[in-house]
Amino acid sequence: MNPGSSRRDLYTALVSGVFFPLHEIIKKHDSVAIRKEMEISQWWDEGHLEQLRLARLRHLLASAQARVPYYRRLFSDIGFRVEDIRSLADLASLPFLDKAAIRASSDALKAENATDLTRFNTGGSSGEPLVFYIGKERVSHDVAAKWRATRWWNVDIGDPEVVIWGSPIELGAQDGLRALRDRMLRTRLLPAFEMSEEKLDRFLDEISATRPKMLFGYPSALSHIARHADARGRSMDDLGIRVAFVTSERLYDEQRQQIGKTFGCAVANGYGGRDAGFIAHECPQGGMHITAEDIIVEIVDQRGIPLPRGQAGEIVVTHLATGAYPFIRYRTGDIGVLDSKSCSCGRGLPLLKEIQGRSTDFLVAKNGAVMHGLALIYILRDLPQIRNFKITQESIDLTCVSVVSDDGLGSELVGNIVQGFKARLGQEVEILVKEVKEIPSEKSGKFRYVVSKVAPT
Repeated sequence: MNPGSSRRDLYTALVSGVFFPLHEIIKKHDSVAIRKEMEISQWWDEGHLEQLRLARLRHLLASAQARVPYYRRLFSDIGFRVEDIRSLADLASLPFLDKAAIRASSDALKAENATDLTRFNTGGSSGEPLVFYIGKERVSHDVAAKWRATRWWNVDIGDPEVVIWGSPIELGAQDGLRALRDRMLRTRLLPAFEMSEEKLDRFLDEISATRPKMLFGYPSALSHIARHADARGRSMDDLGIRVAFVTSERLYDEQRQQIGKTFGCAVANGYGGRDAGFIAHECPQGGMHITAEDIIVEIVDQRGIPLPRGQAGEIVVTHLATGAYPFIRYRTGDIGVLDSKSCSCGRGLPLLKEIQGRSTDFLVAKNGAVMHGLALIYILRDLPQIRNFKITQESIDLTCVSVVSDDGLGSELVGNIVQGFKARLGQEVEILVKEVKEIPSEKSGKFRYVVSKVAPT
């Protein structure tokens, strides 16, 4: 170990053990104590964890009934009694909470005794922005869950970190205090929605100069930067990066390989959202562990019936630290599968076997068959002439394909794309292939390969 790295480790210990805990006390967050408790409970067996979750679920439901007008009215209307909850499966007796209900009853979802609620919103990449509120209890639990997960990868708060992000919430709030905090925590924030060639060159310079222990961002953005580094012939695999944390999008295999190869690090997948919370994260042994102390995950079919482990359906979450603004049986719109196996790491936290993506990542064929976007993505991925692309299913009869190609689109290449798409979507479907110079990111900074405007029936 060289003297420089020793000084850096000492600084990380000071931040993790002194500066950040003080920061959290000032912010009235309990994340330090919660993280320590989580580092114990992660090793509990399923039965022990279920006792904790059931107690916390009853507490959340009792609090919602007593203090949240929306749930007080709902429980009364359906004759629900908290004392009838005897197992986590009994949660299915309650109706779902969806985005439409939150929009219609946002004020009624606030607990009457809630203080210091913070307004948040999702980016609305699905076309439906959502405004909601988060209390300090939930912030503390989400911070603690992420902190625990980074420590699985030998990265602690205070280690240098580069964040590639597109949320205007973080990027627009770079006031003096936040900038000071980021300097203290050695966090460098780069805007994902500004990815011109010039900006990408600057990002590579910033990453090289920072020599982060961790990269954090959207898989599409990080793989985009990685491809640019390769195109420029920049060596980025000797910076000492331990892990690239990716989240907020589906992580495709080729993105994992690209990021890992270019930056010379492991890639850890995370699943969650600003609305649903820090749901699950990958450990070094590959298990996608649910933050079970805080979040109950159900998988339901199209009729809303809970499915057993191993079967794919919509992911529904109940966040147990949301007393101030409850998220109870919240429909995420994502499709996933619960695993019945345990992880070789020894943690008792249950596993998500698959996260297949958002419902809008799926396309609908002319005959009504629903298929994941990968069915079409692989057609384009197999064509070496294509550098980037985006598939937009405008209607059941029309799908548009925007393509970036280094060598230009010939008629034969276009014909192959059309033929491949028709074979999956239906021969009657019109396929429009358009060559573009670049695929712009969405407002959030994410790159989405597939967008479908057709709802499955």
